Amino acid sequence: MKLRKSRSHKRGRIEIIPMIDVIFFLLATFMLASLSMQNLHSLAVDLPQGQAAAMNAKKPVTLTVTHDSRILLNDTPVALEAVAATLKPMLSGPDSDVIVSADNAAPQGIVVQAMLAARAAGAEHFLIAVKHVQ
Repeated sequence: MKLRKSRSHKRGRIEIIPMIDVIFFLLATFMLASLSMQNLHSLAVDLPQGQAAAMNAKKPVTLTVTHDSRILLNDTPVALEAVAATLKPMLSGPDSDVIVSADNAAPQGIVVQAMLAARAAGAEHFLIAVKHVQ
């Protein structure tokens, strides 16, 4: 009399779908971790609130006016009298944009004087930076 095995031997197989889920989870985790490690070299400026469309500028120059009336061109501190001389070589052409990032508490007179000095340097297009309100 021949005895039969109660269970037949099956080959193991690797399930691909859970492996894909794990890979995508690891990819998303590393992407978020790398974004949080970025060191942004920017100043904390309290921007006024408003709604504006997203801008598509080529290579804009940022004119920042802080709450204590300091003026910066692309994170380089400049005096109000030197804005025109410093900005002129930064402008790439007559259609280059200047982003004005003025603090909400910055004196309006200093902002206007800085924009007039930028206009004297050849800037024609000004973009005002605002916080996006939803």
